[in-house]
Amino acid sequence: MADVIKVEDQYYILATAARARGSSAVLKHADTFAVFDSLGDIVGAGLGEQGLYHQGTRFLSLLRLRLGHDRPLLLSSRTHTDNAVFGADLTNADVISGGAVKLPRDVVHIYRSRFLWNGVLYERLRLVNYAADTVRLTIVYEFAADYADIFEVRGTRRERRGAQLGTRRDDDWMETGYRGLDGVVRCTRIEWDQRPVDVRDEQASWDVSLAPHETLTLSMQVSCVVESSSAPSAPSLDDAYRMLCDRQREAAAAYARVDTSNRQFDAWIQRSFADVQMMATDTAYGPYPYAGVPWFNTAFGRDGIITALELLTVNPSLARGVLRYLAATQADAVVPDRDAEPGKILHETRGGEMAALGEVPFGLYYGSVDATPLFVVLAGAYYRRTADRALLEHLWPHVERALEWIDRYGDRDGDGFVEYERRTPTGLAHQGWKDSQDSVFHADGVLADAPIALCEVQSYVFGARKAAAMLARALGSSSRAEELEHAAEDLRGRFERDFWSEELGMYALALDGAKRKCVVRTSNAGQCLLTGIARRDRARRIAESMVSGDLFSGWGVRTVAATEARYNPMSYHNGSIWPHDNALVAAGFAQYGFSDLVQPILAALFDASLHVERHRLPELFCGFRRRSDEAPTLYPVACSPQAWSAGSVFLLLQASLGLTIDATQRRVAVAHAELPPFLERVTIRDLRIADASVDLLFERRARDVGVTVLERRGDVEVAITK
Repeated sequence: MADVIKVEDQYYILATAARARGSSAVLKHADTFAVFDSLGDIVGAGLGEQGLYHQGTRFLSLLRLRLGHDRPLLLSSRTHTDNAVFGADLTNADVISGGAVKLPRDVVHIYRSRFLWNGVLYERLRLVNYAADTVRLTIVYEFAADYADIFEVRGTRRERRGAQLGTRRDDDWMETGYRGLDGVVRCTRIEWDQRPVDVRDEQASWDVSLAPHETLTLSMQVSCVVESSSAPSAPSLDDAYRMLCDRQREAAAAYARVDTSNRQFDAWIQRSFADVQMMATDTAYGPYPYAGVPWFNTAFGRDGIITALELLTVNPSLARGVLRYLAATQADAVVPDRDAEPGKILHETRGGEMAALGEVPFGLYYGSVDATPLFVVLAGAYYRRTADRALLEHLWPHVERALEWIDRYGDRDGDGFVEYERRTPTGLAHQGWKDSQDSVFHADGVLADAPIALCEVQSYVFGARKAAAMLARALGSSSRAEELEHAAEDLRGRFERDFWSEELGMYALALDGAKRKCVVRTSNAGQCLLTGIARRDRARRIAESMVSGDLFSGWGVRTVAATEARYNPMSYHNGSIWPHDNALVAAGFAQYGFSDLVQPILAALFDASLHVERHRLPELFCGFRRRSDEAPTLYPVACSPQAWSAGSVFLLLQASLGLTIDATQRRVAVAHAELPPFLERVTIRDLRIADASVDLLFERRARDVGVTVLERRGDVEVAITK
C-alpha cells in the first residue's frame, strides 16, 4: 500500500478529479469579478470557482439561462479585446413533442452580452426570430447565491456558517440575503426591465412570442449589496456602459503605445495591456493592480510592486498608485497575528467574512519578507522614471521606515542578512515569492528551518539601499546617501562570500536558521541580477545557466532545476514556469548588458502565448521539457488573468531593447538593443518623460538594431549605445 501524502499547507487550493478545470470566461471591475462558462452561465463547473464575487464573497453561485427546459446551443462566445464586455451567440435546440420536432434548432438567435460596473453585473439578451412563422418560447433564468467566502471556494472547510435570510420579491425584482457570523448582511438583488410571468425562489420566467424577423430585448442587473437589504443606487445599463467605456479610454490614455511587425506578438501585447488594465483597480490612492482572478482579486504588496516595475516604462502612473497605497497601509506596530512590524509593507488584504472573523489572517497581513525592500526599489525607480519631486517628499518618511524595518526587524539575528520567520502559526511559513510549504529546501530535499535568508531578498535589500541613496541625494542629504551606499557595498561583499556556491556556479537558494546554504539551483539566483549585486563574471555564469540545461525547459526558466531533489514540473514552485519570474530574470540580464541572453526567454514566452487561450499567459504553467508540436502544459489552479504575468511582456521587451529612462536628466537611453528573428520592427509611441514625449522606432538589422526618433515633443535626449 502506498503511503498517504499529507498536504501540510493550510491554504492549499483544492483541485479534485471531479473539479477539473474547463473553459471559462472572466470579467472584473474594481472589487467585483465574475467567472462563468462559454455560454455565460454560472453552473459550478471547472474547479467550482464559477460565480459572481464581490469583496471576497460569492453573491451568485448559479446563473443559468434556459429556453423552456433546455439550455441554448452555443454558436460562439468571446470577451472583447479590452476585457470590458462578454458576448455569446446562442440559438435554440430542437424542441421535440410527441415524437415530432415542434421547433427546429437554429431558428432563434440569442445574443447574450454582459459587463460589470461598480458591484453590478449587467446583462442583456437580444432575440431574433429567423423562422417564417411566429415562435413562442419560455425564457427561464435560474439563480442561487451561496455567499461562500473565497477561501471556502478554494477548499477551506468551516465548522460554522451564517444564516440565509430567504428571498424577497416584487413584480420586477427579487433579493436574497445572508447574515454572516461577522454580523454583516450581504444581499443579491436581481432586477429586470420587463416583468416576469413567474418568479419563484430560484428562478424567473418570461413567455415570449416572436413574429418572423422580430427582435426582442430583455435586460437585467444583479447588484451585490453589503450591509443593507436595499438596492444600491445603480445606474441604468446604458448609462453604466457609457461610464465603463469612458473609464476604459481614460485608463488607456496613460499608456505608451507599442506595436511591432509581428501581428501575433501584437496580440500578446494587446491582451496583456487589456489584462493589466482590467486588474488595475481604482483606490483612494490611485490605480492598484490586483493580483489575479479568481483566487487573488485583491491588493498584494509584492505583486503590485512587481507589476508596477514591469509597466514602469509604459505607464508610471500605476507605480504611483501602488506606492501611495502601500505607504498608507505600512505597518505601525508589532502585531504578531498579522506578522506586522513597524515599517513593514503589506503582503495582502482581504475582504469577506473569514478574514473579518480572523479565520484566515489575511484581513490586513504583512507576512512578506521582500515587499518592504521592493517598495524602496520601486520608489527609486519611479522617481528616476518621472522626477516626481512632490511624491518623493511624501514617500521619503515611508522609505526611511522601510529601511529601519530592514535593519531592525528584517535582520533578525544581526548577521547583516534579512531573514523571515512567521510570528503566528496561522501565517505563511515561507514569506518570499515562493511561499509554498515545501519551496525552500536543501540539496537532499530536507526542508530548511527558519529563520531563512533568501538569496534574491538580499539582492532586493542591496537595490533598496542604492535606490534610497539616490533619493537621499535628490533631497539634498549627501551624508545619508553615503551611509546607504556604504551599507549596500558592505552587503554586496558579505553576500558574495556567504551565498556563492562554486559547486552550483550560482548563488545558493538560501541560508537556513543554522546559516547552512541551501545548495539548490533555482531561478532565485537569476533574480539576484536584477539590482546589480552580483559580480559581473559571476552574473554571466548565472545568466548562461538560466537559459540552458536543466533550468530552461524550452518554455522558459524553471523555478527549480530538473536535477534537484524536490523538482516536480507539476508543482506550484518547485519546477514550474512563472512568466513574471522569467521577466525579472531577463531584466537582470539587461542590467549587465546581456541582451543576447534575453532572447531565449522572450522567444519562449512568446511561443507560449501562441498556445494559450486569448494569448493570456497564466500565473504559471508546468515545467515539462518542451516537446515538438505540443503546447505548454497548464497548471490546474493557476489564476488567469494574473497581473504580473500580463506585465511580463513589457519588461521582457524593455530588457531586449536595453531601454531605460531617467526623467531627472530628461534622457532616454538605449543600450545593446537586440531583437529576435520574429521581430523586424518595434515602435513605441507617446513615451512620456516629464512634460516631453518621444516616438521611437527599433529595426532589426544584420548586425545590430537601428533606433530612429520618429518624433520628439519637448526637451528630451535620446542616447544610443551599440
